[in-house]
Amino acid sequence: MQFVKTKDLKEGMRLARPIYSKEGVLLYERDSRLTAQGIGSIVNFGLIGLYILEPAEPVPPMTEEDLEFERFQTMSVFSIQEELRHILSQKRQAKLQIIADRILKNYGHLEKKITFIQSLRSREDYIFKHSLNVAILCAMMTHRLNLKREEQLPAMFAAILHDMGKLTLPPEADLAGLTEESARAVKKAETSTYDLLEDAVSDGTMVRRICMQSEKLLSEAESGQASGMKPVTGARILAVADFYDAMTAMQLEGAPRSEVEAVRFLMERPEIFEPQVVRALVDSINILVPGISVELTTGEKALVIRENEQNILRPTVLSFRDNSIIDLDLDANRDIGVADIMKTLDNRYIFDTEYLEKAGFSVTAPGQS
Repeated sequence: MQFVKTKDLKEGMRLARPIYSKEGVLLYERDSRLTAQGIGSIVNFGLIGLYILEPAEPVPPMTEEDLEFERFQTMSVFSIQEELRHILSQKRQAKLQIIADRILKNYGHLEKKITFIQSLRSREDYIFKHSLNVAILCAMMTHRLNLKREEQLPAMFAAILHDMGKLTLPPEADLAGLTEESARAVKKAETSTYDLLEDAVSDGTMVRRICMQSEKLLSEAESGQASGMKPVTGARILAVADFYDAMTAMQLEGAPRSEVEAVRFLMERPEIFEPQVVRALVDSINILVPGISVELTTGEKALVIRENEQNILRPTVLSFRDNSIIDLDLDANRDIGVADIMKTLDNRYIFDTEYLEKAGFSVTAPGQS
């Protein structure tokens, strides 16, 4: 599966992800082949790009939970868009509590991991879909951290509102390929509405603090210099969720980065990203699970056959070179690691589970219990 920019789409390409209308109506099924008319519709939708299957790649399985996750994303975006514009114009919240409660109801009480499917995005809805995804991640992480509802809600409000300031940018502003000057303008816009939060939303003072401290943490990650700040828990959660979604989502410029790359970046900066919070993230979503194809640091290609719950980046894999089984968590294999998820064919779930079970491995694919 590869990400392909809209301008590079060609007739005959197969969809790896379904396409829904803004009302949640299915427009194009997975494995549908693009036609000239279909490409024209996608251009009109303003989508940045699509996830495309390679010619010989089987369609990755999707559980009903996966499909429901995509439907929830599609149908919740409009509510967030409406609420952010309302707060900017009326200086007070209207349905923020309802939106946060809906997300918490669906994703704030889960006891198992989900496959966090990145949504298709356009320039027009990028901010709203990012805010929604960050809020979903925050809901799952606050649950993993056993936060009480009164602690969850400010973090949820901040997740939904943290990027609201970008809506104050002029319509002609281009968020892709930013110059140093335009990047400063975007940064100023991002933080310009934080003061508004004090009186516009419930727990406004805490929501403002979470947004400001999270922005500070992300700036430290960008510069590589930690300030020693002691942020509130909500800010630590928002910073991790914000970074993860921004890095792995389709981007206005360039291709999305892999989940492995994002998690490794978070784990390697414990002075900025709280390890316990990063742990809450990896305990909430599927990353290196059975069926994922990876490239090892040796250059070999391999298939993940068993997840490592304790150290997510060191699973047990099956080498494509000689069909040997390599447990990356063993001391004998410390010099070998996962370099990244394979850029192509990275979601094959077709492998001989019977053989693996005979060899003593219990194999459970995502979506199975």
